[in-house]
Amino acid sequence: MSLKKKYLKTRPVCKVTFKIPKEAAKGAREINIVGDFNSWNAAASPMKSLKNGGFTLTLDLNKDKEYQFRYLFDNICWENDWAADKYMPSSMGNCDNSVVIL
Repeated sequence: MSLKKKYLKTRPVCKVTFKIPKEAAKGAREINIVGDFNSWNAAASPMKSLKNGGFTLTLDLNKDKEYQFRYLFDNICWENDWAADKYMPSSMGNCDNSVVIL
């Protein structure tokens, strides 16, 4: 899993590309990214499946903020991003959330 950040010079926005390689996708048919940026709506940000079996999604996120998020595989299994900037305890209490810092 990886996070790639590209800061825009013309707007206070960072383009963040989230990638999940085939090995990490564990054969999932669909993966959604769920977090602060989409009000934890499991259907709001589906990732694009790639021909190589991986998944990707690029989001425009406001700079100077931190966003908690997790990946939802096939609407069943939650996963964190191995390349997250840090981890924070979930409000659900039983796990940590990934965090991207912009």
